[in-house]
Amino acid sequence: MSIAELIKPHIRDLAPYVPGKPMEELERELGISHSIKLASNENPLGPSPKAVEAMREAAGEIHRYPDGASFALRKKLSGRLGVTEEQLVFGSGGDEILELIAKIVMGPGDEVVYAWPSFAMYPIVVKGMGAKGVQVPLTEGFVHDLDAMAAAVTDKTRVVMVCNPNNPSGTTVGAAEFDRFVRALPDDVVLAVDEAYFEFVRRDDYPDVVSLMDRRPGTLVLRTFSKIYGLAGIRIGYAICDAELASFLERARHPFNVNRLAEVAALAALDDEDHARRTIEMNTTGIDYLTTELHRLGIETWPSEANFILARTGGQVFDALLSEGIIVRPMAGFGLTEHVRISVGLPEENERLIKTLAEIRGHDPFPGEAAI
Repeated sequence: MSIAELIKPHIRDLAPYVPGKPMEELERELGISHSIKLASNENPLGPSPKAVEAMREAAGEIHRYPDGASFALRKKLSGRLGVTEEQLVFGSGGDEILELIAKIVMGPGDEVVYAWPSFAMYPIVVKGMGAKGVQVPLTEGFVHDLDAMAAAVTDKTRVVMVCNPNNPSGTTVGAAEFDRFVRALPDDVVLAVDEAYFEFVRRDDYPDVVSLMDRRPGTLVLRTFSKIYGLAGIRIGYAICDAELASFLERARHPFNVNRLAEVAALAALDDEDHARRTIEMNTTGIDYLTTELHRLGIETWPSEANFILARTGGQVFDALLSEGIIVRPMAGFGLTEHVRISVGLPEENERLIKTLAEIRGHDPFPGEAAI
């Protein structure tokens, strides 16, 4: 018997997540320099300066294990959110929270309902537990079809996942439709709402899922420090849920899963209101600019409440942009062969993208300006 035959069949058949190449490697392969990365929804302003300073100060203590309970971070965040400390669970990024949910409720024969296209990790964690993913197509406007998702729930359903704002479309669902959806769900199904991009939302009727937990136990919200605070590289996220569900997630969580530098960075970032404000302002301006200019070039987009835009640019644009040192995210893996996802960058990066797209499509980059 080979080693491969010892592996569980659902793991053998699992397609792993394929990350993009580092910018340095791409520049070496393509013989280019000064590339810009608009592919991973990272904070273009960089990390919170207060978080960086906190990590510097804590670097001399990394021979010590981290606080396994994240005591200080738990206390501050619970006060900020208006929840009890027992309602919080911390993980190495939001991905680990998804893994914890999978560990405690998913197994062979179980079903998990989620929209598609949506976050790429959903099918990976579901199939990794031997469960079945029930993918419900987005509407023509690339929005969650909540009625169809509710109809897809069966007695085998263990979890329903809603990504709001949705990745990769950037679209959202409002409070009224979400409330109607929640009322249609059975009480014995975990509702996991992924709010990785919620800080960027501008719509007034965004659902307040945290307030739902008192009347619907089994509801969970996933959030992260990766986006608004620029801490993607140190991996820290958290779940907010009722205390009973949190207690089961804690049993499945490994001790010291959040490293010491991540803890102190997240704690400091919560106090960096200036960095968060500037990030939101830059993102709002960037979304508006990219949407306007992409439409001027005849490129279809969808309303985004996140820090990226889904754009229908045509199938060859990704490679053409890459040859010019601009890295965006191709969507072929989601079945969207003519689409790319464009992360909001610094103003000069956004402008470079638009000018390059204009050249690729044969347009003047800006009225009255010469092509560069």
